[in-house]
Amino acid sequence: MTSPWLDEEQQRTWRTWLAVSELLPRALDAQLQRDAGLTHAAYIVLAMLSEAPGRSRRMSELARMANQSQSRLSHTVARLEERGWARREKAAEDGRGNVAVLTDAGWEVVRSAAPGHVAAVREGLFAALSPEQAAALQDALAAVLDRLDPDHSERAGRG
Repeated sequence: MTSPWLDEEQQRTWRTWLAVSELLPRALDAQLQRDAGLTHAAYIVLAMLSEAPGRSRRMSELARMANQSQSRLSHTVARLEERGWARREKAAEDGRGNVAVLTDAGWEVVRSAAPGHVAAVREGLFAALSPEQAAALQDALAAVLDRLDPDHSERAGRG
């Protein structure tokens, strides 16, 4: 029978993961707020739209890609609409769903914010790792992700 508790190494790993999963997003959010005046959550939405054909995605797919609930995404897109960086339209193919569309102004925001964001990711995550550690981290995170999302339904377009 397996112990109900984590062993010492598992506990250290778990607590380290908790700290990193709190501190890294906070650092990325602070950098984006300071340099571009937007939240990390908003930047991810803009980035996912910028990578899409026609700079548009169905709201349901965008929610999965941005790791946001449909409700939170709706609020995020509403704030982007207020700034003129995105708009919502009915889906052309079936008219039932909505798509979010990146505007030209939103595209410019992504283009200007991306270099600073990439530098912050590189500094906050990869600068502390050797190439071998980065590869091992990728392998470990992929294994955890495959366990959490075996059918890839929660990572549309990313898996």
